[in-house]
Amino acid sequence: MGSFGVPRTNPWLTVEMLAPEGMSAASVGGQPREFAGWQRVVQRLLAKMPSAYGLSTRTACEALTTASRDAVDVDLRVVTDAGPHRMLARPVLGPAGDVHAVRLWIGPADARAPLPPPAVGGIWDMASQTIRLPAGVTELAGMSPEDYAPTMSIAELFHRWTGFDRHAEVLDLLYDPNPGASLQFEVTVGISARWLISMRARDDLRTQGAWLLIEDTGPVDPGAQVTTLERVALREAHRRAGTHLGVLQVEHASISHWLTDPAPWVRWDNLASPVEVFHPDDRAQLAEVAERLRSGMAATVSLRVLNHCGGYTPALLSLYPYPGYSARHLAIAEFVRAALPEESVSVKTARMVVERTRCRTAMAEEPVPARGRLSWREP
Repeated sequence: MGSFGVPRTNPWLTVEMLAPEGMSAASVGGQPREFAGWQRVVQRLLAKMPSAYGLSTRTACEALTTASRDAVDVDLRVVTDAGPHRMLARPVLGPAGDVHAVRLWIGPADARAPLPPPAVGGIWDMASQTIRLPAGVTELAGMSPEDYAPTMSIAELFHRWTGFDRHAEVLDLLYDPNPGASLQFEVTVGISARWLISMRARDDLRTQGAWLLIEDTGPVDPGAQVTTLERVALREAHRRAGTHLGVLQVEHASISHWLTDPAPWVRWDNLASPVEVFHPDDRAQLAEVAERLRSGMAATVSLRVLNHCGGYTPALLSLYPYPGYSARHLAIAEFVRAALPEESVSVKTARMVVERTRCRTAMAEEPVPARGRLSWREP
């Protein structure tokens, strides 16, 4: 350890405050703690410090309370048998300026505390089906300023994660926000970034949805990355076949996740709400098929989807029940572009004129009725 080094026993502790019912340990040194009791974690950290009598969970609680209540940095100096120590508390803010977590560090007063890794809070709003993130999320690896948007759909967030396979668990919590429900998991963002995400469901006056905590936990260990032959081969096969599969929240008329490459003729991202993907007059059809899908039947729906020209493209969606517990919420949908020219829209910029022309050129010319149709079949 160099002259300015910090013992390995002095990592940052992240204490989440995502729900009114209390706080817990989210991580220590970037390692997940899965909502363990924060007092016990602090006691274990203190036990590793030689003769640091004078430091206690009570002092830590005072630092955490002040930082969370006032949303300010706290720097306490505590006299111990082993000499003066510092206790640092750093709030982690969400998009509305609320404190979603507090970082806590304890160490000798003459030691240089390491900078805590970037972290931000997020809010899932059930009404709009969007996640709000503060601009500070661009400090995390894997989220550049060019990619940042104050709000995004869960499908947009999923699209940034690679090798993730817990979508159903996340969607169950977000779309059925029972107070007390919580979930923590690690994700790879892009090629090499790694995030630890903690979330708690909320249904109160502040939020109807969930609060999130996103921590940058450093680069991915290349040796730990495993990409199965099956996953790579299936994705490539779908790409070559031009197949576009997605997971839909049928009762909420929104795309939750793309199982393949997104359909290039569907504008599904950078929207105020994911329901905008489907024409307003056609959204009710998806809710109508929910009961059929729950009973195990498949369905084909003819409706219109938003395109990159600002108009709507007719599409056929083949819907299949999603296997497992989440079948009450989700369906697998195959997107197929139908043969109907897009509806005319006003175009004001030269760039959109070019895009509109390109869209029209790619369209088939055989017309079908503009209004949606439903048909049922056994899977």
